[in-house]
Amino acid sequence: MTEILPRVAQVEADVQGLVEAHMETLLGVRFLASEYGTGPAHGGRIDSLGLDENG
Repeated sequence: MTEILPRVAQVEADVQGLVEAHMETLLGVRFLASEYGTGPAHGGRIDSLGLDENG
């Protein structure tokens, strides 16, 4: 893990970008996609999509 300097996030996208960029290190999850649409059945989206060691 690498320490990053603290800073105030201007918008939620700043935090999302940091999490996605370091998702594997922080959570053990391989990042796949940002703002992933869940399709017409659910009509939503997943902010940050990833896979853990169990798939």
